[in-house]
Amino acid sequence: MMLTLKLKAREERRLRAGHLWVYSNEIETGPQAGYDFRTIEPGALCRVMDHRGKPLGLGYVNPRTLLAVRILSGNVDAAIDRDWFARRISAALALRERLYDEPYYRLLYAEADGVPGLVIDRYGEVLVVQITSAGIDKLKAPLLDALHEVLRPRGILMRNDSAARELEGLSQESEVIGDVPEPLEIREQGLRYTLSLVGGQKTGFFYDQRDNRTRLARYVRGRSVLDVFSYVGAWALRALRDGASSATCLDSSQTALDAAQASAALNGLAIETIRDDALAGMKALRAAGRHFDVVIVDPPALIKRRKDFDAGLEHYAALNRAAMHLLAGDGILVSCSCSHHLGADDLQRILLREARHAGRRLRLLEQGAQGPDHPVHPAIPETRYLKGFFCAVTAE
Repeated sequence: MMLTLKLKAREERRLRAGHLWVYSNEIETGPQAGYDFRTIEPGALCRVMDHRGKPLGLGYVNPRTLLAVRILSGNVDAAIDRDWFARRISAALALRERLYDEPYYRLLYAEADGVPGLVIDRYGEVLVVQITSAGIDKLKAPLLDALHEVLRPRGILMRNDSAARELEGLSQESEVIGDVPEPLEIREQGLRYTLSLVGGQKTGFFYDQRDNRTRLARYVRGRSVLDVFSYVGAWALRALRDGASSATCLDSSQTALDAAQASAALNGLAIETIRDDALAGMKALRAAGRHFDVVIVDPPALIKRRKDFDAGLEHYAALNRAAMHLLAGDGILVSCSCSHHLGADDLQRILLREARHAGRRLRLLEQGAQGPDHPVHPAIPETRYLKGFFCAVTAE
């Protein structure tokens, strides 16, 4: 028999508003509940009821985490099986096929596509699947069956090395199913990239910045470009393809820089690569008297927990300060953050403060966000995480 959880009085309002999460302090756990919440098996399916016993939805539970229940369906009698996953995947696929001409995109984005705890990136005939919750991990068999039914992939990489899996008590050993070429060649808007899905960052490529890389075109023709936290050089190669006079990639990973060089060669382009920590590398460039017309600062999430906010804020400030010192007199700064704890207003204040300290005039030209293959769930602010400012930075 499936477990039934009851919410405390007045705690069901968020679910009625379309939210998909239930926190542990919202669940009735006293003697009247009829179960010992602490002994529930992580990942077990459960029905969620309001305090009067009216059904709210069906999800999976993990009593060991603050985010205790994630809702999969508003129907408490739904069967979470291969057919259920196939419907969700097919709906997500139909949307992406309307958006993109080629099969290179985020296929499924967790809560925003109705499957909390699951992310899938598509690289042509290869899929990278990232399961971040015990509930979806227990449903891996019907999930894989559905993926084979809907997409018939050549290979699937189960990328199991995220920190979230450790918090959920899950194995962090990745798994290859079928044929996953190493390295793999992909395409994005006319450019070819070579990358490692097994050894690369996160799920292998950052599709979320696709539209922002397109925005860059109007600022780079005939200009020199510095791509900080370049990874495999996606910003730099787009800049060169769109007319930049030169592009320099700065990253701490030699493997990523080697991939950037290989991708440049695939496209008949030439880039400069510098292996160094971002801050140290920018300071070394300044000491050498180097300047650039366009600097892109696109770091990984620097504020992963709320308690890291102050330290992360200073890190963002230091990065943007160093970038402004490298800009020519009439430069363009592209400043990004994928930390959902850092709001767009916070990043804007950082940019204004650092421009004043540098004696520069700052104007915001455009604001970018994640692409539509990373849709936002309107009831879950955390799904809107990427922000980027295109700024004119000039002398006072």
